[in-house]
Amino acid sequence: MKNHFTVIFILLFASVHSQELLSSISGTVKDDYNNPLAFATVMIEGLKLGVLTDDNGSFLIENVPQGKHNVVVSFIGYRTLFKTVEITSSKKKIIVNYKLSESVENLDEVNVNGKSKETEIETKGFAVNAIKTEEASIRNIQTNELLNTTVGVKIRQNGGLGSNVEYSLNGLSGNSVSIFIDGIPISMYGSSFSLNSIPPSMIENIEVYKGVIPGHLADDALGGAINIVMKKGARNNLNASVSYGSFNTLQASINGLYRFDKSGLTVKASGFHNYSDNDYEISGRNIVDKGLGGVETLITAKRFNDAYRSTGGTIQAGYTDVNWADQFFIGVTGSDDYKEVQHGAFVTKIPYKGRFLESDALLANLTYLKKDIFFKGLDVNVTGLFGERNRILNDTTAEAYSWTGNRAIDYKGDEFEYSWGSQQEGGPTLLNINRKVASIRTGISYEINKNHKVFLNHVYSGLDREDSDEMISLLENTFQQTSDIYKNIYSLSYELNAIDDKLKVNLFGKHYRQKVLNTFPRFNSNATEVIDEVYQSNKDYNGYGYAISYLLIKNLNILTSAEKAIRLPNENEVFGDAGENIEPNLTIEPETSNNYNLGFRFGRFNIKNHALTVSTNLFSRKIQNLIGFPGDAQDNQELGETIQYGNFDRETTSKGVEAEISYNFKNNFGFDFNLSKLTLQRKNLQDNIVNSPNVPLFTMNTSLRYSFNNFIQNTARFNLFYNAYFTDEFSYKEEQGTNVAGLEEFLIPTQFIQDFGCSYVFPNKRVSISLDVKNVFDEVAYDNLRVQKPGRAFYLKLNYIINNF
Repeated sequence: MKNHFTVIFILLFASVHSQELLSSISGTVKDDYNNPLAFATVMIEGLKLGVLTDDNGSFLIENVPQGKHNVVVSFIGYRTLFKTVEITSSKKKIIVNYKLSESVENLDEVNVNGKSKETEIETKGFAVNAIKTEEASIRNIQTNELLNTTVGVKIRQNGGLGSNVEYSLNGLSGNSVSIFIDGIPISMYGSSFSLNSIPPSMIENIEVYKGVIPGHLADDALGGAINIVMKKGARNNLNASVSYGSFNTLQASINGLYRFDKSGLTVKASGFHNYSDNDYEISGRNIVDKGLGGVETLITAKRFNDAYRSTGGTIQAGYTDVNWADQFFIGVTGSDDYKEVQHGAFVTKIPYKGRFLESDALLANLTYLKKDIFFKGLDVNVTGLFGERNRILNDTTAEAYSWTGNRAIDYKGDEFEYSWGSQQEGGPTLLNINRKVASIRTGISYEINKNHKVFLNHVYSGLDREDSDEMISLLENTFQQTSDIYKNIYSLSYELNAIDDKLKVNLFGKHYRQKVLNTFPRFNSNATEVIDEVYQSNKDYNGYGYAISYLLIKNLNILTSAEKAIRLPNENEVFGDAGENIEPNLTIEPETSNNYNLGFRFGRFNIKNHALTVSTNLFSRKIQNLIGFPGDAQDNQELGETIQYGNFDRETTSKGVEAEISYNFKNNFGFDFNLSKLTLQRKNLQDNIVNSPNVPLFTMNTSLRYSFNNFIQNTARFNLFYNAYFTDEFSYKEEQGTNVAGLEEFLIPTQFIQDFGCSYVFPNKRVSISLDVKNVFDEVAYDNLRVQKPGRAFYLKLNYIINNF
């Protein structure tokens, strides 16, 4: 690991000549009523420099040379306006604001604005959605909820705040979907750093790739990938928020950045704290009160051993916008969390009480970005982290409890304790899992000319794991097993733009290498000698793919992509997880899949003050060696037994269609609707083709938003939000034959969940307050295996932001 970082630092400082600062022009674009104009075009005359404004009407143009420049702003339906600015050696950060007046010209015909960053991403040929986060940053919306409104994406959560979350893309979920923070696998950060721990105000955008993953991410993923792109701007800012709501839920976050103009020295930091009792009501066939004689009575109960707390933060220091680096940061990330465990992966009739998990992580991190590093067109980016994570499973309580929250009684009416001395069968444990982790991602790209570009990327991930348990003997702890897993992935990509940028082609190849090493000390048959039982594997695989986009007519793109995808088994699938009652499987094989997408994107069209975008995608997945739990996993869990990941030896196929429509009017009214319909099928043991269990096959989402300008106060803004989520019924029990009688007991019913929210942005744009009501009509909601989610809940959030101070 040390050699990796030595090479990186040599690369970083090889190009350091001086610290001459680069210049920038920033500002806002608003109308005569002080309303921000999103997607206005801001260009510098005579230079190939320009951007579109964001939802707040703000813009930032970087790397502007010295001299006088005409900065031109245009927007459909408004008069074009330009201002002259001058950048000198003593004045390198220019702020210029614009107010545009409506034009009286006839604009009945269709007009098209320039492309936003999100549109650029979505028209490169990949099946991808780029999600903006500005709206969520002022509401009590978590990052997962933002993803859940995206077409083809379904968030699968085992309960309330802090519970296990899986991400489903086109029917494939769990570990088949990879999650990244700026290209680094989120699993490296530890359990405290979930997506819900990252305030949306810190996120630039979220990229959701379905089925086909571009080479620049250089990672293994079967169903797709979600990449969280953090904000990298160098403007001084401070953002703080706090919210409180149902189930004693408190969430607070703060993040900020300060840059010293003369030197370029930049410091940024962020922190978060989350807490919830998660004591919401649940019911169902396993929520019972056992009485005398073992009589079971169905009840509605409150969860009583499900509290969650997490705290964490990051601080980084470095340089921005200097001639040897666009971004250079070194820093440290720390986190700590506590999670009570109410039950295993499935809800059982006998809940846990006194079983909990504690985790912490301390990681050093590095970021380096530089365009035109040695010569024009050559760009480099390096991100990395290394450090240590710990996780403790505490299960030392023998008392049995019922879902009433009181001590459980046997058939005679007497309180009892488990003979094995813990909540989960297997005996008391204070298991400590220590992980030393490292992940380094390096990317180099070279733009040969405006039509040809090549990318070379590499990612290394390593994990050294040691387990120990205070509840076992010193001798057993002395000879505990060690578990190591290392992964190297290389990718080479070629990008072509042709026919006046109408045709875009991306070709890529990937090479995967994974090394697994497990050492398990055992006594010999005579118990006279300890012998290391060693398992070792070192395997490599190849994958490849393409993405093509063609502009058929103005603003109508056809998109197609395909990949031979490979997903290497992760740590928990190989080595198990005692916290989730999962046994190891050292010989588990990688998943492979042939993934195909074909779609259209129509828009964005602007007709006067109306904006419209329509898109659709057809997809197909043919999967071999799909990793999952066996069909009897739930039965084993209900008996208190452990389960194990394995490969399904029969082909699994997924086919479906998704569609999305987005409409906006005057940046005040917005309407979004999407649907996803799919099949996910495989052969069961009787050779009958059946749907894979516990997978929603038909979902629809819709959202409405409306803004009132100058509400109560001049330039203030009042926003109303509505979201609805429809999930068709699905079974969490696999059909075992042609006779499906009795399977209705295992159906998760149709769900229609509705949320409502409102926010008020004060005139100075620094303070906002929001109220969100989740699950307004208190419907019963499920995601995984009838693990019930919270009912109606209320949350109030206060947000404070300062920019450009």
